[in-house]
Amino acid sequence: MQVSGSWDAELLVVGAGPAGVAAAVMASSLRMKALVVEADQVGSKLRAIGSLENVPGGWSAGPALAEAMASDLARHQELGRVTVLRGCAARVVGRDDRAEVVLDDGRVLAAGAVVVATGVTTLSPADVPWISAPAAAWLPPLWRAAAGELEGRRVVVLGADRPLGTWLRAHPTARVQFDVLFPAGDRYKTDEVGEERRLRLDEVTSVGVAPAPNGFRITAAHAGGGTHSFVVDAVLTNMGSKPAALDGLVVGGDGYCPPDDQHPRVLVAGDLKGSRMQRIAVAMGDGSRAALEPYYQARTVAG
Repeated sequence: MQVSGSWDAELLVVGAGPAGVAAAVMASSLRMKALVVEADQVGSKLRAIGSLENVPGGWSAGPALAEAMASDLARHQELGRVTVLRGCAARVVGRDDRAEVVLDDGRVLAAGAVVVATGVTTLSPADVPWISAPAAAWLPPLWRAAAGELEGRRVVVLGADRPLGTWLRAHPTARVQFDVLFPAGDRYKTDEVGEERRLRLDEVTSVGVAPAPNGFRITAAHAGGGTHSFVVDAVLTNMGSKPAALDGLVVGGDGYCPPDDQHPRVLVAGDLKGSRMQRIAVAMGDGSRAALEPYYQARTVAG
C-alpha cells in the first residue's frame, strides 16, 4: 500500500476504541489525513460492556457508545479526511522522517506519526498466580453480567478491579450480594466501594475454584494462615487487564508502555499507558491529546 517516498496519511492510528476514535476525529478536525487500522470493528471491546456509569453524555451501556463512535468516525470518513482499514497491526517502527505500522500480512503503512491505542485485554484466572481454577471452567467477567441474571444468587467476584464500582453504581437497585475475594495488590481499589452494603470484601492470598453440584466450591486462603471453603451459585472474574502492546513499543516492567520512553514519532494513548488512569473518558481525552502533538510539532518545525 505504501509508495516509496510517500505516506499513506499524515497520522496513523492503531485501534478504533475510545482513544483511537478520539485521535482520528481530532486529527480530522485539524484537517489532517488520518488512517485508522482496526482488526475487528469500531468500539469492538466496548460492545461487550454491559454497564457504563462514569462517561459524560449519559451513556449507560457500551454498545450504544460504540455505535455513536462509529457514526462519528463515519462522518469524518465522508469528509474524506479519515480512512478505516481492516487489518491487524503487528509492529510499529519510528524512523527519523516517519513512523511505520507493519501489518500481519506484510503490508507497511507510513505517516508522519502514529498513535497506538490498542488498549488492554481482560485477565483470565490463568493469567494471575493467586487463582487456581480448572482449565475447563469458563468464568465470565463481571462487566458482562446483567443485573437480572445475578439477583437472588450468591456470587463470588474474583478481584476488586474498578469495574466492580462501575457495575454497582450502574445498578443501584439490583438485589445482589457479592463476596469479593481480592489480593493485597487490589486493596487501594476498594476505597470507592468500601461503604457498599451489597459487598463483602475479603483480602486473600490464594483462591481455588472447583465445580460443585449447582455451582462452584471456593477455597480461600488468608495471610494469617487460615482458609475457608464454601459453595456459591456463580463466579465472576474482575482481576483487571493486561496491555495489548505491539512489537516495537518500549514496554516497562509492568507491561505497559511509558509515553516518554517511545520514539518521538510513536505516541501511545489510552489504557495502554498504565493501569491507574483506565477510564473511558480519560482514554477519549488522551487520544485527542495524542493527535494534537504531531500537529503542533509539524508546525513548530515548519516555523
